[in-house]
Amino acid sequence: MKSFSAVLLVIAMAATGCGGSDGDSGSDDGSAGLDKVAYLTSFSTFGRDAYAYVALEKGYFAEAGLDVTITPGTGSVDVLKLVASGRADFGIADFTATAITVAKEKLPVTAVAAIHQRSLAAIVSLEGNGISKPADLVGKKIGDQPGSTNQVMFPVYAKAAGIDPAKVEFVPSAPPSLPQLLAAGQVDGIGQFVVGKPLIEAAVKGRKVVVLPYGDLVPDLYGNALVTSKELAADDPERVRRFTGALLKGLAYSIEHPDELGRILKKHQPTQDAGVAGAEVTLMGPYVKPSGFGGPVGELTEARVEKIIGTLVDAGAVPDGSVKPGDVVSFGLVPKP
Repeated sequence: MKSFSAVLLVIAMAATGCGGSDGDSGSDDGSAGLDKVAYLTSFSTFGRDAYAYVALEKGYFAEAGLDVTITPGTGSVDVLKLVASGRADFGIADFTATAITVAKEKLPVTAVAAIHQRSLAAIVSLEGNGISKPADLVGKKIGDQPGSTNQVMFPVYAKAAGIDPAKVEFVPSAPPSLPQLLAAGQVDGIGQFVVGKPLIEAAVKGRKVVVLPYGDLVPDLYGNALVTSKELAADDPERVRRFTGALLKGLAYSIEHPDELGRILKKHQPTQDAGVAGAEVTLMGPYVKPSGFGGPVGELTEARVEKIIGTLVDAGAVPDGSVKPGDVVSFGLVPKP
């Protein structure tokens, strides 16, 4: 796992034209006159984040007048800090983690679109580990990255499940090692997104995977969101709209063409498995466009955000009155029906 400082270095190198293979720019030529944009994925370059490469490959960013450099992120909190500091123009972070972080740290970031209309966060275990329902988590060891979306949100999930979050031990673990730790029995479960099931299945070689989605108990939560700095949202809303539109176009295309997404990701990130990436996006489709959802891709509503904040207050995740919907979302910039 890359540290926060390492990601800073990658972004700085990309900005000066010295970036390594982690960053992926729109093109080596033909970008004159385009606005340069630094973008962070939510975490690494798995299939769940590959829609940005689709937007790049299909020319959606260039059509919007943007020369975009894609850099792998290292989780929601790091992404939020990099965007807040101006080291990146846009990034992907879990919406609930964003609301909690804004409430507690007052970071000058704002969400401008929802990538997922439902949360992807989950605890993943294996059959035989004694975990089949939320109550089984008590007394268990869960491997996860400190400050991860799953860990930040766990008290909310635990309250909904009727369990004491203090009775579940989170073991600090590097994300790339999580599938192997689970397979080796060094932890009872791991923090993961529901779309990570194909990745875990590949690692555990035939053992049955058990998934406990947070969204089953807290269905109102959004998943990942596109965030930018409050400064950029205020000073250049037109650029924010152009980037948002191009990225969401890539997202919408990706969930309709998961196999093509896998091939595109493999082209830009050769170490990734195209089949696993496509399987992840197939699983992600119902979270981007849930059954019966009639809004545009990326929609965020004030009423729902207010309800989410109320849920966080009730769970003790944020103090009452510490954050309002407008502190977390620039509603004038979100996609409209």
